[in-house]
Amino acid sequence: MKTPTNDHSDIKLSCRNVWKVYGRQPEQFFEGTQGRVTDAVQHSDAIRDADHIVANADVSFDVHAGEIFVIMGLSGSGKSTIVRCLSRLVEPTAGEILLDGEDLLKKSDAELIDIRRHKMGMVFQSFGLMPHLNVIDNIAFPLKLQGVTETERYAQAERVIELVGLEGRENNFPKELSGGQQQRVGIARSLAVEPDVWFLDEPFSALDPLIRKQMQDEFLRIQEKLHKSIVFITHDFQEALRIADRMAIMRDGAVVQIGRPIDLILNPADGYVREFTQDVPWERILRAEDILDDTASETAELKRVARGTLVETLLPRLAANNSGVVVEGEDGSVLGVATARGLTAALAAGCIPAPEEA
Repeated sequence: MKTPTNDHSDIKLSCRNVWKVYGRQPEQFFEGTQGRVTDAVQHSDAIRDADHIVANADVSFDVHAGEIFVIMGLSGSGKSTIVRCLSRLVEPTAGEILLDGEDLLKKSDAELIDIRRHKMGMVFQSFGLMPHLNVIDNIAFPLKLQGVTETERYAQAERVIELVGLEGRENNFPKELSGGQQQRVGIARSLAVEPDVWFLDEPFSALDPLIRKQMQDEFLRIQEKLHKSIVFITHDFQEALRIADRMAIMRDGAVVQIGRPIDLILNPADGYVREFTQDVPWERILRAEDILDDTASETAELKRVARGTLVETLLPRLAANNSGVVVEGEDGSVLGVATARGLTAALAAGCIPAPEEA
């Protein structure tokens, strides 16, 4: 995984002030506003008081090119609704959704169908395989809808079958496959069209824990090769930590906090976010660049480590040398010094404050 740049030029997908409201007249609350309101919480309360349901409230985020952007939250938080709004499987009530700078909400039905067929890949918790088609025909089906010739679509299907590790299963039917194999078919089918953006809504949650971990590994391996722009929905914080470049946590249809996993762990926005992060094994998440000590200055004679080195592997060095280790960037430049003091400060930032004594 990579940490995406903040350069706006590499933004692939943008969600701007998106609302999804259910009720008899949801549009009445956003006339001429494009979803932009002064106080989203107050506006949501007013909508609910008018006997409407707020599924998404003023949701905004960017997805960078090649980034895995994870959206997570408890059941009913609005995460699955927003990913369906991104593809317009569910029509947003207000806001903007920009793909390569073009607003999808202004596209005609014909234009939207073409975008879905050529630029979007979707994988859901339900595998959605066609039981009367074998593996290769399931995978080639979206290419058939595009009008791709039989020779070309089967050649492409064979390529993605190899990518997801299903060689030898081409002629099997879905009922002859395990749950993990069926989900691999679903992933391969969504990749067959070579999408620009890839939407995955809890794709592994129906699998057994061991198979789920294997599929996460497989997913990361595929992403390492393809560098897709991905929106991944999950309710599992440990899964989010494994795969996310950045993540958003949602509650009651709204985004509570966005950042790198480590940012959320060390600086949770509120108690809701802290509940997700407080049991995280920090030594497997923190990296050398996260525990730089601002007070350290002497770098001569100190050993050097890469910025992405896990703290778990640094602990013996930090225990043996109070001066710490020099942390280097990819180009060999010195980013700072990681010390035991820096580690303590980083951990303290994410702790629940102790109650004051009476």
